[in-house]
Amino acid sequence: MREDTLVHAANGVHLVHGSNTNWVILSEGDAVTLIDCGYPGDRQQVLDSLGAAGHSPESVTAILLTHAHNDHLGSADYLSRTFDAPVYAHEAEVPHARREFLHQVSLARVLRNGWRPGVLPWAIHALRSGGTTDARVDRAQPFPTEGALDLPGRPVPVHTPGHTAGHCAYHLPGAGIVISGDGLVTGHPTSRMRGPQLLPSMFDRDRARTRDSLDVFENLAGDMLLPGHGPVHHGSVGEAARTARERATPARRRS
Repeated sequence: MREDTLVHAANGVHLVHGSNTNWVILSEGDAVTLIDCGYPGDRQQVLDSLGAAGHSPESVTAILLTHAHNDHLGSADYLSRTFDAPVYAHEAEVPHARREFLHQVSLARVLRNGWRPGVLPWAIHALRSGGTTDARVDRAQPFPTEGALDLPGRPVPVHTPGHTAGHCAYHLPGAGIVISGDGLVTGHPTSRMRGPQLLPSMFDRDRARTRDSLDVFENLAGDMLLPGHGPVHHGSVGEAARTARERATPARRRS
């Protein structure tokens, strides 16, 4: 692993930069909560990142999904079956994870956007990393309780729909950290911007709801953002959400 792959965010909290997607390791003692799993092709990186954080795959108590796109649930089924770890997601995202339906950017839409900087290199990487393979998680289940989960890190699921119907962020109130998945990011290979932003609209199932969910992020207390794509953001999560909203709002034409 590169030295900058594993980022220590707080006591018991690590952000891991995968090939193009981040995941988060929450730990308490020898137990781990893994939030997202990268692409299917990132499996060895996921295992290596656990080792670099001082844990074995057997330490994974549960896997939480921000959403069920292939670049986030890649190794969830493998880890669940091999190490008997439950996989949890928002109730609206569970059938998506089980592939009762698939809400993911189509190849045709990617090709229509192929003229945009970074799109074709990203698409090639996604294909090579298993972006179109069947990564369904038949064992996915809804969160067992409301509020903070009785898991390492005590993450609090926060429904932030739009990117997908059941997209979910995770709040760590005691640490002042928000794990935002793809609802609020700080970079992406297909974006020229750096810092808080929404993903390009082609990736969202419902762009209007994605923008509305920024209101949810704006009201979460925290001073550190761990996104699904891009580097750690240090600073007010609410301010980050406001910045992303401004960047996503088309400038009004002068009359």
